[in-house]
Amino acid sequence: MVERRIKPYDQQLAERERRQIQQRAFRRNQVFGMLIIAAAILVWWLFQTNPKWIFPPGWWRP
Repeated sequence: MVERRIKPYDQQLAERERRQIQQRAFRRNQVFGMLIIAAAILVWWLFQTNPKWIFPPGWWRP
């Protein structure tokens, strides 16, 4: 339900600021979640790949 009354300007500013803080936290959490998912995919890929493709024999020698 939408509130129809006209709110005082200070209350509008407070609500807008609170909403911006919530959106920043939400975006930050989204970014951390995407990084965790990307890391999980990378780890899964490394464990599923043939180790000789990632570290061929003699890779540590110049």
